Order: sequence, then C-alpha cells, then structure tokens
Amino acid sequence: MTSIAHLGPTGSYSELAATNYAHWLKKHHGIASTLKSYQTIPKAIQAAASGEADAAVVPIENSIGGSVSDTLDMLWESDTLKIQNNLVIPIHHALLTQSTNLKTIKTVYSHPQALSQCQKWLAANLPNAIQIATNSTTEALPQLSNDETLAAISPLWAAKLYNIPTLADPINDNPDNATRFWVLGQSHTQQGSHTSLAFRLPDNTPGALLKPLQLFATQGINMSRIESRPTKLALGDYRFFIDIEASLDDPNTQATLQLLKNCTLNLKIFGSYEQIETLIS
Repeated sequence: MTSIAHLGPTGSYSELAATNYAHWLKKHHGIASTLKSYQTIPKAIQAAASGEADAAVVPIENSIGGSVSDTLDMLWESDTLKIQNNLVIPIHHALLTQSTNLKTIKTVYSHPQALSQCQKWLAANLPNAIQIATNSTTEALPQLSNDETLAAISPLWAAKLYNIPTLADPINDNPDNATRFWVLGQSHTQQGSHTSLAFRLPDNTPGALLKPLQLFATQGINMSRIESRPTKLALGDYRFFIDIEASLDDPNTQATLQLLKNCTLNLKIFGSYEQIETLIS
C-alpha cells in the first residue's frame, strides 16, 4: 500500500491530482494507495521527505499564475526527494456560495493562485468584494454554510462534496487553464522524457548565466523551462531551476551535466520523469 501526501482538504485540485496518480499506480503497476491530506504544500512535501508518506503530489506551475515557489524552495532544500512523475490537471474554477445574487457577496476566499487566475472575472463581477487568501481552494468552504455574504473560488467537483450551490461557472480568466503537478519521492529515476535540475552561479559577472545555458545548446538539448528563485542568503543571489527535454540515462545528458559542474555551484539533479495520463477530472 502506497501513501500519497497532498494539499487538502477534501475537494482540492491537489487531491484530484493525487487521486489521478493513485489510479495510475493501480492501472499500470497494480499498487493500491491511500491519500493523506496536509494543510500546506510544505507539510505535504515534508511528509514525503521524512518517510511519513511514500510520495507527495504537489503543484509546480499553473498556466496563468506561474510557478509555485513553495514547491521549488522545498525541493531545493531537500537532500532526499526526487521527481518521480509529472501530470497536468485542467483547472475549472467555480464560485461557490449560498447567495443567489452577486450583489450580496462581500468576501471571496481561495488559494492565492486561484484568486490570481480569476482576477478579470472578479474585477468585472465582484469589484468591491474583499479577497482573502487561504491555504487551499476548499479550506473556507465549511464557513459558507450559513452566510450569504461569503463565497469561495473552488473546483466544481467540490460543490457536490460540500453540498454548496454554484452561483457562477466557469470563472477562469483563461478557459485553457491547467496546473502541472510533480510526484515527489525518495527513489531516484534515471529514465524519462524530461529532467529537472537547479544550480547557483559561482559569481555575479557578465556572461555567468550564459555559460551554462550555452552548454545545452551546443549539446543539442532543449530547455523547456527556466526560472530563478532567490536563495534568501543575499539580495541579488539566485538559484536557477531548469527543465530539459532529455533523459538522465542518455550519455549525452551525462556528459552535459559533467560540463555543467564546471560553471555552476551547488548543482542539484532532481531526476528524470514522464508525464502520466489524467484518468479522472
């Protein structure tokens, strides 16, 4: 039995992603799973890092809101976790409330990512409502039962789970909204269509970043993503997170990583992985 940590509570997109991963494990490997809900993304990741859970399914980036800094920072700080798999969940936001009229709504709750992904709709339909960030898209739902002035931006499927009416749906600013999730665990995978890594630069000089990036070009390896995150050690000091379209077991990839060590500091390899199919939505 495999235990899978995720951001809760029940009805969150993270739970949907974890459920998809559990179905994939059962379908392809015959492995049964149990889901374990945590209040924050760092707590879910720490559960996998400590062995309290076998894996953590956590968001890494959204097509509108961008990257999830907690996931990147926690992965860098961990000495044990690697990326096992990658999956993409379509995001379908709805406005859940006991109110039957938008004019009565004074406060809207949701995760910061969800709020940012609905800003145009909120500006047009609830311009005076106070927006309050929560740890997940479903954390505030129990508060809505007896107050028509409150609303929450949540997954459509959460409306059925919590028995809360849907006043508006969908309210995504972009109908193609989707979130990518990583499956994190302690085993190290060497094969996959993509590999993720991160590093610091040895110094802040002209061309310092160009050198490692040129290596991928000269070796014929495509970068599908690059992002900087502050090290929190000094102003202007950054870590660079990169996804490449290459497998760790490829000799060319190994040769490139050896060259990369010569022009970077604290190079970390997070593993190779595939994108698994979404079975339920």
